[in-house]
Amino acid sequence: MTSTLLKSPPLNAPTVCRLPNGLTIVAEQMPVEAVNLSLWVNVGSAVESDEINGMAHFLEHMVFKGTNRLASGEFERYVEERGAVTNAATSQDYTHFYITSSPKDFAALAPLQIDVVLNPNIPDEAFERERSVVLEEIRRAEDNPRRRTYQRSIETAFDQLPYRRPVLGPASVIEGLIPQQMRDFHADWYQPQSITAVVVGNLPVKELIDIVTDGFMQGRGRSYLAPIQSGAVDRPTFQPEQPFKEIVRREYIDQSLQQARLIMVWRVPGLTQLNQTYPLDVIAAILGQGRTSRLVRDLREDRRLATNISASNMTYQFQGTFQISAHLPVENIEEVEAAIAQHIRTLQTEPVTKAEIARVRTQVANRFVFANETPSDRAGMYGYYQSLVGDLAPSLNYPARIQTLDEVDLQLAAERYLSNDAYGVVVLKPDGGPNA
Repeated sequence: MTSTLLKSPPLNAPTVCRLPNGLTIVAEQMPVEAVNLSLWVNVGSAVESDEINGMAHFLEHMVFKGTNRLASGEFERYVEERGAVTNAATSQDYTHFYITSSPKDFAALAPLQIDVVLNPNIPDEAFERERSVVLEEIRRAEDNPRRRTYQRSIETAFDQLPYRRPVLGPASVIEGLIPQQMRDFHADWYQPQSITAVVVGNLPVKELIDIVTDGFMQGRGRSYLAPIQSGAVDRPTFQPEQPFKEIVRREYIDQSLQQARLIMVWRVPGLTQLNQTYPLDVIAAILGQGRTSRLVRDLREDRRLATNISASNMTYQFQGTFQISAHLPVENIEEVEAAIAQHIRTLQTEPVTKAEIARVRTQVANRFVFANETPSDRAGMYGYYQSLVGDLAPSLNYPARIQTLDEVDLQLAAERYLSNDAYGVVVLKPDGGPNA
């Protein structure tokens, strides 16, 4: 079926096909001399048990270690010979593989990309070699102040949801994994009903769909395109955690820092309550995105209490976090926290100005255009929403949804989700400091 989600003239016109086996293909012709194939697998660290935390990311690495058709390194060699690009990423909610090639090379390379994702051999020797690579990645992450700060904040934000665990997993877990566990994990989760294949570029839509469909047939045989069979593992669902009941404060010493870090975090809706996320996106922009935002103007530019401050609404599938983060001298922590709370209070009691709403609307509209410039941009946007929401409409209608919000919507969202006396606080200090 062809999506008709925006009134003409549409910037986007994707076609969505769902095959009998549950595989979803999204295709669009785009007049740019490239084609991007993105395979979104609806599996990330959130589906893992504590005993295999980090498996989805480790598997992302092992996918490229060879199949029955392709020796280890052969896929990358074919890609490089044709000047194409391939990569992958793992998150809490998904694993994403992509390749971008010229239109003339796409029919040759797409089946290879599909083959490595569907049919990794996961040989024992390569598993042991790649384990060392993953452990080094974990060590680098632990040595990165930004990654450490994020992990502290997410552990504070969630008590139970698996989002609190690191996507890379702990080194102690990775050290204990065995190849057969990974083969079983792949067999359970890399099923057609868990995959969204998005293909965007300068070939006719039918040709794009046919190439992808043929690639899946080559990868697993015609049976792979047969109707869904019973026995596949169902993706777990999670209930959102309740809002904080009080201020939960956690402090850490991080001697690698030059300045302190202050993070304030609230539990807010995720993609399962998508309509509730839009006003929080706008509030984040008004508070802490850009030099004219309230917190930046007040606490960095005017009062110079922080050297950096920002706000973000981070949306995972089953819940999200609204975060305000500041870099600042240790002696300013208490004053900055109080000032942020006052800004939240102001949002709850005084209407946002029309000029601020207009600024955010312009930003959103422009970002939507910028995010549609290349096949990979567009495929990434389609894949994210189709995989996690099951619908392309939110990606295409996002600017229109933001345009409909007014000062009352923003005030109500601030009152409902951003409590002044119940939130999480994470403080990281470079040393004991005067407030330790």
